[in-house]
Amino acid sequence: MQSTLAVGSVKAIAIKTAVGGPMRLVSDAAAERDGGLVGGVRHRPERGITLLATRAWQRATADLGVELPWDTRRANILVETDALGHLIGKTIQCGEVVVEVLGETRPCGQMDDAHQGLCAALKPDCRAGVHGRVLAGGSIAVGDMVTIVPTVAG
Repeated sequence: MQSTLAVGSVKAIAIKTAVGGPMRLVSDAAAERDGGLVGGVRHRPERGITLLATRAWQRATADLGVELPWDTRRANILVETDALGHLIGKTIQCGEVVVEVLGETRPCGQMDDAHQGLCAALKPDCRAGVHGRVLAGGSIAVGDMVTIVPTVAG
């Protein structure tokens, strides 16, 4: 029997409608292997899905003294947890979707276009979240658990 370690739960899901375009909030979505969320902008497979921690986002916006909607960050999955940086190099499961977490999502100038100073506020402690490759597609919904799963050598 394989064990899993809970990270948190899916609090919200957003799909990028176009490069630089608005985010579409949804209660559930499907993801494709080596792709991203169905109906969203295609990215390189290693950046198929981006995840953001609720409390990391709250710390960033508190530093700015503003309240901004989480999708200002343009991440796909908002996870109810403190932080996500510890997931880099691990495999996680969100609903049916299995993701290899490959790196930190570095904030870019687009964040300052959304709110001046946001880029700098997201830099410490992996506050901007993480990104990864979809290893197994499937469905994901608000309320699904996010867990670390063991990798299978082979």
